[in-house]
Formats: sequence, structure tokens, C-alpha cells
Amino acid sequence: MSADSTYGTVGRRMRVVANYVEFEKFGEGEIFQYDIELQPATGEFKKLPAPAFMRAVFDQCQRLHRQSRLGNVHMVYDARKIAYAPRRVCGPTETLRLEVSYAEDGRAATYVVQIREAAVVDGSVLRRFIGGERGVDIADIQPALNALDLAIGSVAHQDMVGFGRSFFTRAQSMQTAGGLELWRGFSLSVRPGTERLYLNVNTAVTAMYAPGPLLDALVQVLGVRDASQLRGRLDQRGVRDMAAYLRGLALYLRHRGIAGKRKFAVKGVTAAALDRESFEWEDPSQPGQAEPITVAEYYARRYNITLRYAFLPGLVGRRNAIFPIELCEIADNQRFRGKLDERQTADMVRFACQRPSDNRSRIGDVLQQLDLGASPVVRAFGMALGTRLAEVETRVLPAPTVNYGRASRDAALTPASGAWNMRDKCVSTPGAPLEHWAVLVLARQADVQQHRVQAFVSMLVDTCNRTGYAIRAPRPPITYGNLAADVSREMRRACDAIRLPPGRPPQLLLVVLQSTNALVYQSVKNCAYTTLGIHTQCMQAKHLQRPSPQYCANLCLKINAKLGGTNQGLTPSHLQRLVRGKPTLFLGCDVTHPAPGELHKPSIASVVGSTDYMGLRYAATLIQLPSRQELVAKLQEAVVRHLKLFYKGTRTKPRHVIFYRDGVSETQFAQVRDRELIEIQRACSSVEPGYKPEITFVAVLKRHNTRFFPLGRDGDRTGNCVPGTVVDRAITMPLLFDFYLFSHAAIQGTS
Repeated sequence: MSADSTYGTVGRRMRVVANYVEFEKFGEGEIFQYDIELQPATGEFKKLPAPAFMRAVFDQCQRLHRQSRLGNVHMVYDARKIAYAPRRVCGPTETLRLEVSYAEDGRAATYVVQIREAAVVDGSVLRRFIGGERGVDIADIQPALNALDLAIGSVAHQDMVGFGRSFFTRAQSMQTAGGLELWRGFSLSVRPGTERLYLNVNTAVTAMYAPGPLLDALVQVLGVRDASQLRGRLDQRGVRDMAAYLRGLALYLRHRGIAGKRKFAVKGVTAAALDRESFEWEDPSQPGQAEPITVAEYYARRYNITLRYAFLPGLVGRRNAIFPIELCEIADNQRFRGKLDERQTADMVRFACQRPSDNRSRIGDVLQQLDLGASPVVRAFGMALGTRLAEVETRVLPAPTVNYGRASRDAALTPASGAWNMRDKCVSTPGAPLEHWAVLVLARQADVQQHRVQAFVSMLVDTCNRTGYAIRAPRPPITYGNLAADVSREMRRACDAIRLPPGRPPQLLLVVLQSTNALVYQSVKNCAYTTLGIHTQCMQAKHLQRPSPQYCANLCLKINAKLGGTNQGLTPSHLQRLVRGKPTLFLGCDVTHPAPGELHKPSIASVVGSTDYMGLRYAATLIQLPSRQELVAKLQEAVVRHLKLFYKGTRTKPRHVIFYRDGVSETQFAQVRDRELIEIQRACSSVEPGYKPEITFVAVLKRHNTRFFPLGRDGDRTGNCVPGTVVDRAITMPLLFDFYLFSHAAIQGTS
């Protein structure tokens, strides 16, 4: 959607500080883009080495040749195949070939860097874009932004470990479980605004492998006291956890049989233990006589090393070489790209969470530490930055009125500070009364006693009835499930305890979980939706210890919605302003991708659509996609289904469709919008020729690095901007109707 020439006007005006620094100037001349080929002087890389290695070799090459062959020009390199320079370093058709010697881990080698001009980037396109010139798209300015990003990032790379636009240091770190550390750092990104160019600076946290003996790390990963107990964890799950931790990890092999240390990357683990994994070996003292030998025997005979933990599997490296775990050390500065477990995630949240004032101070410290103005590379690219974070104008929108059931003490309320509770309120429309339900406790009865479960159920029943949702079976059967058994079998057993006629499923199964273990939760939901066809409501066992009316009220809202009810709604007058008095179908779409390392699992697109005038009832459609594909195939079919469901629920066709699209980056936005907008239009015309409702396409980005800090006492109790704050100028795109909205109160951290 193109931006209108005017900004929004509704709301109380105020000013906030953004984590943006304005460029005082930036180069508007030509920027030269080069293809870089970096190879050993003899042979070639089978695959590109790690970015840190590539950057180190290229930097060494620049130091050696800048004054001579490079004409004293500063180049910035993406550590893969592209570099930029503010002036030409070789002729347009010339290939510059440079040799450089670089030593890693005590071993020196010679490398060849070949530089060829690939493109000439027009730096003035940035000025035209931020000035709002029509026809200049964000894709047109991306090469210039990349060059400036690399130039600024080169300053941070001098003292920190970099990954893309983020930079980290071990100087500010903490240990967490599973052989990992958490490192603090920051991100740097050049961002176009309206009439201005900015540098976005934000704090960041990442998980890193803890360097040191690999054996010590695996003791933590597998949750044992010492290495001798690893033998008892070599079941299928233990080997899977070990392999997930090791995948792609760079290690050093250290032992007295080799000089120095040898670095290798882990490709996998052996199927058998080292005292059983064998191969054909030719003893150097007896040439021509190959014999079968285990890996453990090989190290004893070849290097006079007796392996203490030969019951462990070996590590498979390049050319299928096998290395003992106990002789390996984890190399420095490696980012963990796997999925964090429950404890690690909790540590990450605590470590990353900072009050807005602390976050703002840290950003100021980062800018002072970098001292970008003193960098010859930054100056070479024609850049100069201010020293203060930018102030921007905002508006605080008035809160809408929320309606509850008529039996509520206050049926209509206007939220204050973006939050409210269910005290003395009833649901707007109750769902089907709960008559046939059961409780399944997936925890040991010694840890979760039945009298506590019954006490909680009694409070839940009482809370639901007072909240306007009827539970007519106050004492459902309580079943304890075997944690080691199949979850689906335990769920069937709990359902059978209700004693319903054959073929009649229960309305709800309340499942009490010992923890937030994702695998158990997924198993429960998978069985409920794909096998049993029932609703489930999961909860953690810790909430049974001291039953809270507020927690029970929250459960009530979820149960009521699942049983067909509605909990609250906007007043019709507020809704009509939003939809401009037209029957409106609300659609939401997102794509969920597999976790890092899960290479063969599909991506799943979900489309939800409203089925009533008030946007309170929704139906969902799932679409399976190829792994990591963001564009939604078969979107037309899904939209057709939701158009029909809306008509079935309202007996009218929507005259307005609002499509909320999550998970789309700025560089993908135009492609996704154009493709999916066509799919929605085709869906409408296939329902009825000539049917063309208004369509509003809204891309929603949650994972951005923009943060705001209120001035003085304008913030809420956490120090964040108050809910309803909207920023739609200065730091926003000039040709897109984009804005930042604080839609609810922040619980912790910086919004």
C-alpha cells in the first residue's frame, strides 16, 4: 500500500527517543562492487571456510597490498563472495590477483585473492529513496545499504565476534546449561527513514558453545555427574541429543602423537563405540599387511594412547576420519544454532531482559566504544554520524471500549495502561456447557496428589460458573498417565473414564503437564487434533500448588472459546470505525519453519479467518509447504474456504478483506504482497465473477531491532512507552504506509 501524503492525527502527541542515530552525511557518489574469489594457492576449497577465516585472510591481504596494488583504497568484505570499495581498485574488465600468507593454529599457508568488478552502485539512489521519489524501491537501495552496513560493521569486527549485522563479546557472558554460554552484544544496521538516513543500534544476546574439553560439555548436555556415567546415557535419545549438539561443531584434536593441534568439523558420530568400531589398517612398521583394528586399538598402537572412554562413539570428520571425544576440545567463538531447551531459554530471557533506561545507556556505551567517526573506513565511504539518539514524534491513541457479558458488574470498560482482569466480569457469549470432560495428569502421583488436583478443579468450576461459562459436571474423572508410555494411549484411557456411549467423544480433556516440555505438549495436541478429534486444555502442574482465581479465569477464557463462545468484543461503534461500516473478513496468515538443523521437515502455513461480523469467531486452515518456503502455495483455495465460511456465518459476502501477513521481511514484502494479493483477488472472482471487495494487505513484523524510550515520566510502570503509542514518521519508510504500534503493555524488558 502506498503512503498517503498526510500522517495520522488522532491521539495525544508526545516525543520519544528511538535507538537510531542520524547520518550527518553519507556518500552519494559511486560505490564499486567486486566479486571475490579466495582459494588456496594450490588446490581449492571444497566448500567455503567459516566467515571468520575468510575475513581474516582478506584483511591480511588488504594490510599487505593496500598501499601498493589496491591504491590505498579501503575495501569492505562480506566474508563470502562480495566486497565494496568507495573508489575503483582495478579496471572494469581487469582481474586483480593478490597472494597472501596467513597462519592459523601455527600452520601457515598461501592463498590467492582474485578481485573482479561486478557492478557500479549508484550511491545517490539512497537520497532519492529517502526523499520519496516514486519508482525507487527498497530492492534498488539494497546494494548501497549493504556497502554501508559492511563499512560500519568492519569497525565492530576489530574487537568482537560478528555474525551478519550482530557482534558479540565473551567479556560480557554467563554460563548456562548444556555446554553453552550466553554472550551480550549489539546489532548495527543502516536504515532509511523519511528524508533522513539512520544507523539502528540495538542490544543483542546469543548462545555460544563454551570452549574447552568436549567431554566436559557432553557431561552437561546429557545431564550426568561425570564422564564415567555417560555409558548409561547412550540410548537412542542420548545419542540423538549428543549428535544435535555436535552437528557442524568445529573442534581441535589434541594429543601427544601430533604436533600442535588439528582443527576439524564434526560430520556425525559412529554407530558403534570406539572399542567396537573397526577399519582396515596397515601398520607402518609392517608395510603391505593390512589388518582389521578397532579405533581404540589404533590409538593404543599408533600413538601409545589408552582411551579411558572407549565405550563412547567416535566423531566423524573429513574423509570419514574418526576421532575420540576425549581427545577433542571445542574451538572458540562458535555460535549455537540449535534450539534452546527450557532451562536455557529461561536463562536467555533473564540475561537479555533489561529495563528501558539500562538498555538506552548500554546503546550509548556501544556508540562511544565504537567511535565510528574516528574510523578511516567509515570516512572513506563518505559517512559521518551524529552522537545522540534521535527523538521522534509519536501519538498515543485512545483505548477502545471493550464489552463483556451483560451480567458483568462493568459490562463495558476502557482499559487503563493496556491491561485489565476478569474480576466481576462475565464472558460475552458462553460456549456449549461443559458436561463431558476429564482430567489427565501426566506427572507422578507422588508429585501431584489427587486432592490438589480436585481442589484446583473445584476452583476452576466455581470460577467458570461465576464468569458466565457453565460447567455442569463439577467432578470429572481424574486419570494419572504413565510418563514412559505412549501419550495417545494415556489420552484414550482418560477419555474412556468418562463412560460415554461408543463413538461420542468428550467435549474437553484438561491435561496437567509436569513441565513445559515441547515434545510432550506436541504429542498431546497431535493426538487430540488428528486422532481423537477432541479439544484439550493444557496447564502446568505448578499451578495446582496454590490455585489462583486469576489463573482459573484465564483458563476459563480459553475453554469458553474452544467450546464455541466469545469472551469479549469491541463496542460496535469502535469496530465500525475500523471497518468503515462494511462487512469485513479478517484473515491472518503466517508460515512456521522447522527448527535449525531439521533439514527435511516441511514448513506449515496457517490461515485463520473470521466467521462473524464482530471478528470474534475464527476458523483455521493449514497448508503444507516445502521446507523453509515463505510464499504460501494454495492460498487461493484457503481464501475461498474462508469466504464461504464467512458467508455461512453472516449470510452476506464481505465487502472488505483485511489480510494480516506475518513473517515477511522488508526485502520480501513486495514479492509476497504482489503474489498473495493476486491469490486473494483470484479467490474472490472464483467465488463469483465480478466480485471485487476492498482488500487491505498488512504485513506485520515483530522481530525488528527498533526500540523506543519515553522521555521524562511519559512511560508506564516498566519504563516503556504506554500502550497505544504509534510512531509513523521520521524513522519510517518514505513510500510505505508503515508504522510502529505498542499494542499492549510490556511485561518486562524493552519494547
